[in-house]
Amino acid sequence: MITQITNDAYTTQEKLQILADAAKYDVACTSSGSSRRGKKGGLGNAEACGICHSFAADGRCISLLKILMTNHCAYDCKYCINRSSNDVKRATFTPQEICELTVEFYKRNYIEGLFLSSGVLKNPTYTMEKMCETLLLLRTRYHFNGYIHVKTIPGASDELLAAAGYLADRISVNLELPTEAALRSLAPNKTMQNILNPMGKVQSTISSHRMAIGKSAYMERSRGNQFLSHSIFSDDSKKIFREKLNTQTTDTRLKDHTTDKKDNLNSISQKQSKLPRHILTWENACQLAPLDMSDLKRSFAPAGQSTQMIIGATGESDYTLLQTTQALYQGFDLKRVFYSAYIPLNEDSVLPQIGTPPPLLREHRLYQADWLLRFYGFQANELLSESQPNFNELLDPKCDWALRHLEHFPIDVETASYATLLRVPGIGPKSASRITYARRYGRLNFESLKKMGVVLKRAHYFITCGGRQMYHTPVEQEYITRQLVHVDTKDLWKVQHSTETYSQMTLADFGIG
Repeated sequence: MITQITNDAYTTQEKLQILADAAKYDVACTSSGSSRRGKKGGLGNAEACGICHSFAADGRCISLLKILMTNHCAYDCKYCINRSSNDVKRATFTPQEICELTVEFYKRNYIEGLFLSSGVLKNPTYTMEKMCETLLLLRTRYHFNGYIHVKTIPGASDELLAAAGYLADRISVNLELPTEAALRSLAPNKTMQNILNPMGKVQSTISSHRMAIGKSAYMERSRGNQFLSHSIFSDDSKKIFREKLNTQTTDTRLKDHTTDKKDNLNSISQKQSKLPRHILTWENACQLAPLDMSDLKRSFAPAGQSTQMIIGATGESDYTLLQTTQALYQGFDLKRVFYSAYIPLNEDSVLPQIGTPPPLLREHRLYQADWLLRFYGFQANELLSESQPNFNELLDPKCDWALRHLEHFPIDVETASYATLLRVPGIGPKSASRITYARRYGRLNFESLKKMGVVLKRAHYFITCGGRQMYHTPVEQEYITRQLVHVDTKDLWKVQHSTETYSQMTLADFGIG
């Protein structure tokens, strides 16, 4: 029988050492996505681009105080270092301790905000109550106006979920594993429905508040009423989320129609009264400390919601991961889907053996592919397929796609559309815009493309200027692959052999400990 060390008589500094270290496997946000000015009597503010200026060697943001409220956990997820069957030091912060740490670190300019997650202490509802109590104290008693990102606990009540959304800037519900089968295998205490249901409620509430103030229901991109019909979710799950999406789209159309007829004369309160009853609102979110909550008058999760998937703990292909990612973006309008390369920490027959290198390069390629889904107009079934389910890790996903579709290349930059230019390796949204603007006033050449930001070491294989190539190179898959792999060799070596792969900022970096 395993005896856990559960001494909660630790000092605050000892708790911080334990719980900051335990939080390093949770991916934090890379930008705040929320702007809020400071106010008299308050402490701090938030800028939409204000969090992402400082990173650890593994790419994780270090300008947040990133801690767990507790690493006690009632669950026994096989991949987690804090699972109930592990013999590790256990500690729990009180809400007061978290508030004092956040404020003191902020005053010393060590951090710009708080990232708060937690193990499941007793049960999901009790844990979320303590987390919401912490956020409420920060916002009211300590008047902290800075950025807060909170990871919610699936299975907690709607009221606690809503309270967390009103008190934090960004809210996350971790999917952890991309399929129901993987979740059953590695996390027997969790179900896909318990994770996706709160995601849907958060998305509905964000949409309702945006519509109430006259904005689009979607955070950044209108994705339409689409849902991928693949097998990663059960039939019941797909039915539930199709119905939710249909309801959301219908409500949006009705809202737009009503607004047009009445020439935008409806007040915000009148708009809110027309929202479906199942959507969480301010009124039914005030069960926790209603007087203090009502004084805050805050928007619901103004920086949106995100989630995290573990990469490499189970055998899913890149294609399955991208399908799941696309379904989440389309179904729940997530701000980000984060990927976390699995670091083998636990002995288990269904997990990679301890000492197996984490798939850092694969994680990097998935982030690049995620970027293509969000900003370049690609679909998951374009980038990969059942016959080719994984990326060539030696190439970035855009190059990998282009080499498998050489029939579309080379294209002439003087005549190609903006959408076509975006599909060329080495050309991004900014350089594509500059090209379409500049060619209206004169001829283009490769020197001018370089000045516009085009990465010619990749792009020149796939483009021409006025029908001419930069060099006389054959448009052949094997030849171009060899050249591109050679170009990226140095960067690939750095990703695979970094000696600081698993490090994040410690208290020693702040002169503490």
